[in-house]
Amino acid sequence: QVQLVESGGGLVQAGGSLRLSCAASGLTFSRYAMHWFRQAPGKEREFVAAISTTAGSVYYKDSVKGRFTISRDNAKNTVYLQMNSLRPEDTAVYYCAAAARGIFTTVYDYWGQGTQVTVSS
Repeated sequence: QVQLVESGGGLVQAGGSLRLSCAASGLTFSRYAMHWFRQAPGKEREFVAAISTTAGSVYYKDSVKGRFTISRDNAKNTVYLQMNSLRPEDTAVYYCAAAARGIFTTVYDYWGQGTQVTVSS
């Protein structure tokens, strides 16, 4: 049974930082590109960042470039999203997803349940 479990969300003031984690189990983690998405209230889920299987390639949504950093530890089956200089518009539920087809695919094999990030102004 595959599980992706996000953690690290919370309430933070604008300008602050949070580090999200997504722990994977039940799959060969190193074979999957990992993605972060987010969904704000009343809006569609949107891509945030992705990292290739070996962390050799990363990709970001334009609005988070320079503020967010995606990384992974294949020994711990975990992907991270370091979020700095947070803005109120970053408020959303953040999800991780695993994709066997790489970082540019739109086909995702597994999803986590999400973690809430709230940024106050």
